[in-house]
Amino acid sequence: MSWESTVPYYRIINEIINRQLGGHHSAKIAMLSVDFAEIEELQTNGNWEKAGDILADAAKKLELAGADFVVICTNTMHKVLSQITAVINIPVLHIAVETAYELLGAKMKKVALLGTKYTMEADFYKDKIEEFGVEVIVPDEKDREMVNHIIYDELCHGEINPAARNKMVHIINKLKAQGAEGVILGCTELGLLIKEKDSPLPLFDTTEIHATAAAVRALR
Repeated sequence: MSWESTVPYYRIINEIINRQLGGHHSAKIAMLSVDFAEIEELQTNGNWEKAGDILADAAKKLELAGADFVVICTNTMHKVLSQITAVINIPVLHIAVETAYELLGAKMKKVALLGTKYTMEADFYKDKIEEFGVEVIVPDEKDREMVNHIIYDELCHGEINPAARNKMVHIINKLKAQGAEGVILGCTELGLLIKEKDSPLPLFDTTEIHATAAAVRALR
């Protein structure tokens, strides 16, 4: 939801479109950015229905703008997916489903999920991955709070701190000891902080996965 992760989405989609079509081609995109402060406050207060109403309204506007499908550029807000799909007649490209396809392609059986505390602690995301036969584990409560802090108080403000990266690597090592074979970066800002070269386990960056899937679908 932060504009920080909107930038890589926009870049990745356009790069793929141009690579496939060549010349001066770029992606046809109808983009609606919400005020993240409003969404963050509703998340903190547990008012998911109101947050869902805001995104459902945004999705309706995108449909009216001519979009063929919707990409919700956030993992956490897939929590309100049913509110969004209830008011539009075009499909939504589900970020967890596209990630699950990547996990299956990599023959993953057990993965760790990092994201906001809402994504890690609720079932809407884990259950979707586990429908594909991949077991999902999350950090303990203290580490979940740490990851959430890094996302909201640093990455969403564009702060990329080596100390935070080291903390993430420490958390990943603990999850590796619990049998995780890979890590879902289940927040679209996390890929800004940690890269494959930093991690003791393979990373599945949902921003990269989701944006790539959107470009591929658009090309079809």
